[in-house]
This record gives sequence, structure tokens and C-alpha cells, in this order.
Amino acid sequence: MKHIPILLFTILAMQACKQRGHDEKGFQVGPANTADAEPTPNDGVNLDSFVIKTRPADVLLTAWPQVRLTPLFKVNTNKDNNRTFTGESNFYRSYEGEDGPTPGNNYHHHLLPGFEAVYGYNLVNISFTQLQEGKPKNLFAKPVLVKTLYYPAPEQDTLNRVPVNRNFMMVSVYNQDTNKDGFINLKDLRRLYGFNAAGDMQKALVPENCSVYKSQYDPINDYMYVYTRLDSNNNGQHDSEEPIQIYWVDLKDPSKTGRVY
Repeated sequence: MKHIPILLFTILAMQACKQRGHDEKGFQVGPANTADAEPTPNDGVNLDSFVIKTRPADVLLTAWPQVRLTPLFKVNTNKDNNRTFTGESNFYRSYEGEDGPTPGNNYHHHLLPGFEAVYGYNLVNISFTQLQEGKPKNLFAKPVLVKTLYYPAPEQDTLNRVPVNRNFMMVSVYNQDTNKDGFINLKDLRRLYGFNAAGDMQKALVPENCSVYKSQYDPINDYMYVYTRLDSNNNGQHDSEEPIQIYWVDLKDPSKTGRVY
């Protein structure tokens, strides 16, 4: 029952987007090969270079005092009035309460203890800055469609009365036109990657031929279980009849991963 408010918010947000003339999440990266996916002249994409116009949103404070993150959103055009707009940073929240599921677990309403979880409409990259160096870089070399960014929260969470300290980030993302329809969007495979405190990608936390569709937290082991569908027919998209595979990620040490099912 605790997830109902999040689901209701998501449904209402999707309806509001449609009412304002918003397009489906995603962007064009190649010639469209589907009948209903014709490019529009104002989608922010140059068909020769596929350059996507972006704008920054708010600066995200992290548990690392010298590291700040800035979400980059695609510049979109409202079909109703031809005005440009961008998305904004939204945060997933847990409804467990300040003490979490058991006394001694203070998650500050974070979806995962120790992590903020950020999402937004057409979030296409994350700018990473070490304040003393002053040289921002993007987490991804090319625009991607970010589903969720997990980064160390500035608040000090506790798990079993022990402070939780995270030293890495995770990004759930559509980063490739896996189904070859000319777009990166929600129809492609969704991957999960780990990044270190320097903003460098370390590894895919689940196999790249699997598509992530949900996750679950295990407070006893401090693991995240990642539910995926294996792209068994190699068509580059997630199909409901494809086999489910579940992986674990050790949130104390993300180099340790494995398969549950």
C-alpha cells in the first residue's frame, strides 16, 4: 500500500504531460523505420549530427562536499503552442516514516538508505563537477534517457543504528537504440550502471542484454534486487513473455553482484 501515492503521482503526471502536448519520453538518434515515428521539425534534433539541445536544472547536493551534480534536460517543444520547455528534477520518496521499517533505521524518506533517487521528463545526462577543480564533465559521452539517478544523499541515514555511507552512484538508463527504430526511448533495453566518486563508470551492474523493470531493497543484507527481462529473442526490447532474471547488488560494495533467480 505504501507505493500507491507514488503510482498515483506518476499517473497524474503522465496525464498532465499529455494534456500539455508533451511527446513520449525519448529522442531521435537515427532514421526512423516505423510508420508512426516520423521526425518533427522542432524536436531539438539535427538530423545530420543528432545534436540535442539541453538545459541545466538545479544543482544536486551530494554526501561528497566537493562533488555537485547538475541534471541536464532535453529542450522540448510544446506541440500546442510551439513554446520550448524542459523537465525538472523530481525525487522518489519512501513512505516508511522517519524511523524506516524498524526502529534504528532512519532513511529520511529515501527510497534506498544513503541514496537520493532523482528522475525527470527527458533527463538526458548528468553534469559532474569537482568544485575545487571547476571542470564539469558529463557522466555519459552522448545523450541518454535517464530513468533514475541514485547518488549519495547529503543527509546521514542509519541502518540498524549504524550510519550509512555510500561511495558510488548508480544510473538506470536507456543508453542505446537497442531495437533499431531510430529513437532512444522507453521501448529500448534499460540498463543499470555504477559510477565511482570521481564520476567514472565502473561496470554494468546487471548484464546489458537484460532490461531492468523494477527493484527491491533488502535491509537485512543491504542489497538491492534488480528485476530484469532477458532479451532472449535479441530484438532489443523488453517483451512480457521473455524470461525474468533477478540480480543482487551489494550496496556496501557494488563490485559484488550476483544472480538470485
